[in-house]
Amino acid sequence: MSVLSERRALVTGGSRGIGAAIVRRLAADGANVAFTYAASRAPADQLWSEISDRGGTAVPIKADSADAEQVSAAVDEAVSQLGGLDILVNNAGVTSSGNVESVSLEEFDRMLAINVRAVFVAIHCAIPHLGTGSRIITTGSIFADHTLGPGSAVYAMTKAAVAGLTRGLARELGPRGITVNVIQPGATATDANPDTGEFADAMRERTAVGHYGRPEDIASAVAYLASPEAGFITGISWNIDGGFAA
Repeated sequence: MSVLSERRALVTGGSRGIGAAIVRRLAADGANVAFTYAASRAPADQLWSEISDRGGTAVPIKADSADAEQVSAAVDEAVSQLGGLDILVNNAGVTSSGNVESVSLEEFDRMLAINVRAVFVAIHCAIPHLGTGSRIITTGSIFADHTLGPGSAVYAMTKAAVAGLTRGLARELGPRGITVNVIQPGATATDANPDTGEFADAMRERTAVGHYGRPEDIASAVAYLASPEAGFITGISWNIDGGFAA
């Protein structure tokens, strides 16, 4: 039996980058996985096809995490399609750099909506479906604790917010046998965060191992927290950062 056999998971923002790696890993470990994508159907279809060809179950769901009603509907659809829910991975997120005085209110609201409100909405809607042994895992950021320099204050604020939410929820849901954790990736090479360029050079210099991580590194941590072995781990912010915070 695979470690996550018959477990049902929803991954938000799951069609690209770290999210797609999480979907692949959970499916490889035996879970039936639904995942959301915001706009482009092609990457979602490609991921669905890849997992289906390997005998797994993947359900693409179109949902913009900036829209609370779409997030709520995505949870309901995942429950309907999978027959229930055991694992919620809040991975959808956006970043925008700029000093506080240059960040528009519209930009601020969008980061808050996707990085914080969508996490709350998904959890709020998922809790009635989660039983003993269920898992809630949110993708945060090492920037919640350590910023590289100016220009990341608002993004860091949103990621610190979900870390605080995680700690509080661990207390609320622990008696029900539900664990709640946040992973905090450091420099991870994706299309949206390439490991080349001036910013990448600065991040690499601060990283103890001297190189960027891969999306699969983050997915491995998520898979462990989703597994039965991690039942005594809750309320943590786990840095997957190559020693950035060391």
